[in-house]
Amino acid sequence: METPASPLKFLSAAWFAPVMGLAGLALAWHRAGTVLGERAGGISIVIALAAALVFLVVAAGYLLRARRFPPALREDFSHPVRHAFVAAIPVSLILLATAATALAGVTPAAHLAWWTGSLAQIAVTVWVVSRWWRGNKPEGIAWAGLTPVLFIPVVGNVLVPLAGVPLGHPDWSAAQFGIGAFFWPVVHVLILVRLASQGGWPDRLAPAAFIFVAPPAVVGLALAQFGAPAALSWGAWGIALFSLLAAAIQLKRIVALPFGIPHWAMSFPLAAFAALTLRLAPAGGPMATLGVVALALASLVILALAFATVRGLRQGTLLAPEPVAILQPPPAA
Repeated sequence: METPASPLKFLSAAWFAPVMGLAGLALAWHRAGTVLGERAGGISIVIALAAALVFLVVAAGYLLRARRFPPALREDFSHPVRHAFVAAIPVSLILLATAATALAGVTPAAHLAWWTGSLAQIAVTVWVVSRWWRGNKPEGIAWAGLTPVLFIPVVGNVLVPLAGVPLGHPDWSAAQFGIGAFFWPVVHVLILVRLASQGGWPDRLAPAAFIFVAPPAVVGLALAQFGAPAALSWGAWGIALFSLLAAAIQLKRIVALPFGIPHWAMSFPLAAFAALTLRLAPAGGPMATLGVVALALASLVILALAFATVRGLRQGTLLAPEPVAILQPPPAA
């Protein structure tokens, strides 16, 4: 009888997605202070501390997994889809640095986390794009890997200015922002071509449709951080709103799925959209109301995801082998 594998073996980098969602929600609640008052700031601090705690726990588990199960780690790096989740690690650091800067000001810890995340994000982006140069060779670009998850390693660079500007690094922030802004439409087109020619991705990745919301939402926030004309941030907000409405069409399909860690792909995009809406809202008026509604939606979704994660861990349904999706080529015309 085969001995069951340790759950630690299945702790992939995708488990950093909850950190992204929680850190993004902390930033959204911080932004809500102009509308909801000081209580929003206190809630933001609690959520940011939860995000930091989850990061430390997942990071410790991920390092232990790398030591105990090196083949599993290598498989993640070579997998056509899971390799992109490696970027969730530096993105989490960037978001934690952003939350720390927003809540506590400029500190050495925030500087360290931001620089570490920023440079690691550049390295991951170079590594991911270098795979594309291999074409259809092993570990090269493949239609199976062209999912919204690919936004994390290549478009995640647009997050850098959120903390980089207040930390005093506007030039580097602008340079790295440019990398993400350049690759945003590139990856978007690649994914649309995949949908048209190969069909959609496996059902378990259906929540990833919400990732389309994140790039325009973060771009809008970054542009505001740079002091760009408000019309540009409003344009980005419009794209984010459209992406959110388009992703909402998948909700019935997503709710019908058994819960899995890919469901956390909904968390950060919803939080980023709420943050941008509140950033563009005056102290009152319809836009401020919409921002509070978006914040409430993001909070409820992330709370539900947190409860589902705890339940899944207790029941042993999460840290388990993933179902294998067999991708069939489209029928010949």
